[in-house]
Amino acid sequence: MNTEKKKISRSFQNWLLLLVAAAFLTTTSFLWVFQTKLAQENTVRLLELNIADVRQDIQDASDENLLALTAEIAGKLNNAQAITADFLFELCDQYDVTEINCINPDGLIYVSTYPDFLNYDMRSGEQSAEFMVLLDGETEYVQRYQPVSYDASISRKYAGVVLENGGFVQVGYGFERFQRDIREFVIGVTRNRHVGEGGCILIADESWNIVSDRNGNEGRNLDVTGIWIDTQTMSQGEVFSSEVYGESCYCMYKQQEGYTIVAVMPQSEAALSRNVAVGVTTAMQIVIFSALFIMIFVLVKKLVVDNILKINGSLAAITEGHLDTVVDVRSHAEFAALSDDINSTVDTLKRYISDAEARIDAELAFAKAIQHSAIPTVFPPYPNRKEFEIWACMYTAKEVGGDFYDFYFVDEDTLAFLIADVSGKGIPAAMFMMQAKTLLKSYAESGMAVAEVLTQANNKLCEGNEAGMFVTVWMGYLNTRTGEVTYANAGHNPPIIRHADGSVEIVKSRPGLVLAGMEGIRYRPNTVQLKPGDLLYLYTDGVTEATDVANNLYGEARLQTVLQQKNVGDVETVCRKVKENVDNFVGDAPQFDDITMLALKYTPSEEETV
Repeated sequence: MNTEKKKISRSFQNWLLLLVAAAFLTTTSFLWVFQTKLAQENTVRLLELNIADVRQDIQDASDENLLALTAEIAGKLNNAQAITADFLFELCDQYDVTEINCINPDGLIYVSTYPDFLNYDMRSGEQSAEFMVLLDGETEYVQRYQPVSYDASISRKYAGVVLENGGFVQVGYGFERFQRDIREFVIGVTRNRHVGEGGCILIADESWNIVSDRNGNEGRNLDVTGIWIDTQTMSQGEVFSSEVYGESCYCMYKQQEGYTIVAVMPQSEAALSRNVAVGVTTAMQIVIFSALFIMIFVLVKKLVVDNILKINGSLAAITEGHLDTVVDVRSHAEFAALSDDINSTVDTLKRYISDAEARIDAELAFAKAIQHSAIPTVFPPYPNRKEFEIWACMYTAKEVGGDFYDFYFVDEDTLAFLIADVSGKGIPAAMFMMQAKTLLKSYAESGMAVAEVLTQANNKLCEGNEAGMFVTVWMGYLNTRTGEVTYANAGHNPPIIRHADGSVEIVKSRPGLVLAGMEGIRYRPNTVQLKPGDLLYLYTDGVTEATDVANNLYGEARLQTVLQQKNVGDVETVCRKVKENVDNFVGDAPQFDDITMLALKYTPSEEETV
């Protein structure tokens, strides 16, 4: 008997030691991760703050220089008896600027060093319209250094000052003069700056030559520091690691007024606070966990270890789903009562589960019937309309889903059609889907343009969206007489056109934000011309993101291959062939996402195409 008790005590001791060690490792790991994240966040904030200060200093210096130059030119113009193009050219040479434009109180350029700009309405361009504040009460305005709207390869900085006789003068200069004006300021702006204790700020020009460096490398290429920046793949404001002057550092860059500003901080300095906090806390944890282990072992090992293990064994089987397990520990009255209570609870739970399963099955079947009744399911839907053919299908991953499609006429010659994908699955997604579908149809049938339909629906869906759900939508209006499709995209997959000759083309356009993502978003309209025999194929990401048992994606390439087959020329065949191909690819893997497709084929009569 004594030998058996020793074995149980030893077993409990081992298990308790394991649990305490696991808890210690878990809390230590969590602390390490938390302190690492906190140190990284502090590093990011410090780098951002230093870059922001330098960027503001550079911009302020640039603005002041150009405004002062423009004010001097404005004074010349105010004193001039006549303002002519020759006079402006003289001022350009005198002040070494690239461009001077004089704008009258109506916002029109009446004299310019660029003859093509004469009579140009400043309100008609996005960049030029910014200067209209000078006709609304402002006396001066300066614009950031940026590519000009008429030629993206040319970058200039513009400033404007109000003239005494009405209107204003706009002065612009290019990169060389811009750099010459503020280079002296830029060279000295970072020499005495520190990021933390050992970090620094570097500034490079457009040729990646250093113009300011605390280590005195001005004039040399940035790569001498060990920093290499690829602006095509490395975003501004993101932290990256690099060996700077032989030391591992965290770096961040941003561009301002033609310069690249790089903030650098040693990784060892960033991790110092984390290491100190983790070290102190770990020492305290060792003491606390050791004390807990001793107290728990002394109190529990001789009283309840055996019975607890038996009950836990039975409960483990129950929690794993074996509800027929019976707890039978009766060495003491307390454990006998506990066993009876557990067995009674499990019996009640089994009854509740059985009732709930039956009720949920009935409710899901009813919800599925309601959802499918809300979308068109009769094809062809318009037998008397020969200008087009349309067919759609939806396969939900659960009993109900968040995908949907719809189509309807908004007037005699305009067919509205759409496909959408709601975030999430199940009942919440289905309810959000019904709301979105109703709003889109209501706005479309009220006569709104397609982009305005998405704009209004987005604002409405944002109201009270506490669950944070959203929906991607691709919606188009087909002019059945001309084949032109006007559409707008709210974060959805671009559709694919299968041309009459069998070739395929992705309808590319810049998508807007998903509906219900942010209130006040404006969606832009786009157009695509369907020719006779062209088929427009819409789909949700359940098609291209379908995965097989090896977790490989179906992808767009396989989808385009199916659409290029010779035997998929009609709308129903396209959808069925794609679904068949997806099923063959997926194999025995379960369907994780809803799959929805809509195919529209433009088939005008010969008279309509003449």
